[in-house]
Amino acid sequence: MASGNSWYLIGPLIAVGLVAFLGAVFRRMGLHWTFAAEDAGERYADGLAIFGEPDDYGLLCPAAVTDDSDLADEIQRLLGDAGIRATQAAGRDGRMAVLVFVEEVEEARRLVGGSPAV
Repeated sequence: MASGNSWYLIGPLIAVGLVAFLGAVFRRMGLHWTFAAEDAGERYADGLAIFGEPDDYGLLCPAAVTDDSDLADEIQRLLGDAGIRATQAAGRDGRMAVLVFVEEVEEARRLVGGSPAV
């Protein structure tokens, strides 16, 4: 093959150019996702809220909401004594929500119905 004939370089040059182009596109997409993840941290900073809404707790529902954390502990113990699993979440306003699973929310609200927290 003659030394002046450089057609054999076109294939690798096209491949390198295509890889560089795809790398630039993917890098741009990666930086965009990074900036979006930083904004998501501010939206989800409210306790157990996982879907962006401040009162959305996924599979859990609030059975009682109170301003006093000691009262929330007492309600959680009352529900635990009745066999209902419960947890607590603090809101941005400082109020405490006692959370139970959706299937048990009606029974839990009946149990704490006489409480001043509801």
